[in-house]
Amino acid sequence: MRILFLGLAVPNMNEYHNMYTELMVAFREQGHEVVIVGPAYDAQHTGVQQEDGFQVLRVAQIKGFGPRLIQKGLTTVLMPYTYKRALKRSGIDLNFDLLILPTPPITLTVAAQWLKRKTGLKVYLVLRDIFPQNAVDLGMMRPGSLLFKHFRRTERALYKVSDYIGCMSAENMAYIRRHNPEVDPDKLHLLPNWGVKNDLLPPEQLDEVKARFGLEGKFVVLFGGNIGKPQKMENVLALAEACCEIDDMLFLIVGGGVEKESLDREVAARKMSNVMVWDYLTRSGFFELMQVADVGLISLSEDFTIPNYPSKTVTYFNARKPVLAAIDLNTDYGRDLEEVGAGFWAHAPDTEALKQKLLQLYENPDLRETMGNKGYAHMVAELQVGRAYEKLAAFTASQGFPLS
Repeated sequence: MRILFLGLAVPNMNEYHNMYTELMVAFREQGHEVVIVGPAYDAQHTGVQQEDGFQVLRVAQIKGFGPRLIQKGLTTVLMPYTYKRALKRSGIDLNFDLLILPTPPITLTVAAQWLKRKTGLKVYLVLRDIFPQNAVDLGMMRPGSLLFKHFRRTERALYKVSDYIGCMSAENMAYIRRHNPEVDPDKLHLLPNWGVKNDLLPPEQLDEVKARFGLEGKFVVLFGGNIGKPQKMENVLALAEACCEIDDMLFLIVGGGVEKESLDREVAARKMSNVMVWDYLTRSGFFELMQVADVGLISLSEDFTIPNYPSKTVTYFNARKPVLAAIDLNTDYGRDLEEVGAGFWAHAPDTEALKQKLLQLYENPDLRETMGNKGYAHMVAELQVGRAYEKLAAFTASQGFPLS
């Protein structure tokens, strides 16, 4: 079967893969022909490229003026048109059987509609983001505004053009049904986040790795990933302040994003000696770091009305670490975490509740090990990329579209 993937987050696959391109590897391993379309990562690599054995169409994006956030927004809005033009000019045979696209962004709807009209292909939506409501929740967009109404129409059109929609969690599916009653519920199925299982370091190497990172003698609470409004890092800092009397506890924040500079300033201004903020590491470097940490930290803004499901959890589980989650009350993430037995959660602004959960982990190494092992077992059984492919393929087959 011929598969076309359209995405915003498409790394240089000669260097590394992300969760979406890992899924495309799984498709290829099952004998499918896969073509990938993504933004050019530099001016020298546009047009049809070969990356890790894939045919990849790299599309130059229109550069705008003004703040970076405005440029990013303009690029995202124009993306379906630049992709459509690039596909027309590429010489690639457009007779594909299945189009796969994730959210974010929702703006590729126009390209999906065009391809479906042109070829009759099926469309599979990997739903990882519910926009524009998430922007409203974070105060970045006004409900009822012209901009909101525009993107809401685009969102509904995306659900309409999609034949199949893979949702992160049960509450994710329920939210789509409640707020979009026009969507056929038979389109929806559960497709949890996934990853490639990485081998763990031998136990005898852990002390050396911890020393290399300069973390000897520290109980490390590690947050890794995007640092932005969705993560509301103020809640992490509040927890760190509440734990400042514990001399060997270190909150280590690794990543980047629009709020990182603000976070750096805040940590410095408060003279928080138990907080360190590092830039992004390589994927292999972060996984090594995760293995010498003691707790994996998740933070979501309590303002969310949409049910989010942090993808970093897969890495924490893979590293055999318990998870402490500061989350909103609309996600089912905490419930699922408890069902697996892989960690604790509390309402994000309830610093005292979070502290008490963290102290349970701090004071009980056997509990940390038990929770870490349960998370690892769940990741191995249910969250590997091969299982994601199996779930996707089983669902499309149940809808009369076997991937063969």
